[in-house]
Amino acid sequence: MKTRTKILYFSMAFLMLVGCADNANEETKAEPSVSENGSVVEVDGNEKSIEDTNDGSTEEAMTDSDDASSEKKVEEKDLLSQYSSEQIEYARVWLQLGPNQELDELNVWHIAAGEPLNPDDETSATYREDVIQLAGSRLIDGSVTYSGNGDGTINVYNVPLRWDGVYPAGEEFYTEIINNTKLVYVDPGDDKKIIELIKLQIVHN
Repeated sequence: MKTRTKILYFSMAFLMLVGCADNANEETKAEPSVSENGSVVEVDGNEKSIEDTNDGSTEEAMTDSDDASSEKKVEEKDLLSQYSSEQIEYARVWLQLGPNQELDELNVWHIAAGEPLNPDDETSATYREDVIQLAGSRLIDGSVTYSGNGDGTINVYNVPLRWDGVYPAGEEFYTEIINNTKLVYVDPGDDKKIIELIKLQIVHN
């Protein structure tokens, strides 16, 4: 009888130990694991790490910023899209080099290669290339005479809108002007100011 009782007690104690062990295992499975970098990860794989979530937010913010910047550039480009490249060039050159920005009109003359620098002087040398002369309606507005290189730069000639002096000046005088043009990079400038100057342009053939 005592032997049976001991066996019964032993069996009950064993079953209790097994039950406690199962409970402990379930609690361990229920708790989320913590990675070495401090990110929380669910055991069943349903929860993303904190760092992954942060990375996703940062990338999304950077993408939004890039999109906004691209849209702004497109809008700025669209402001000038209705104008020709020549109109934009004339305005940019005057905005950067024009002596007087307070104009009532911006005149544009095309001077062909072979034309004299000073039509009033028979000893004048001639232009070796086609040039463009920009000027306001008054002498005080000044002028800009240049040729384009097609790469964003121009060659600026040091010639006045109206020649004053003693003539004939001699071909050497004019040749020196031709040989000493100034290479200038033309800045894009402010689009709104460019448009204002385009509206003042009067192109002469």
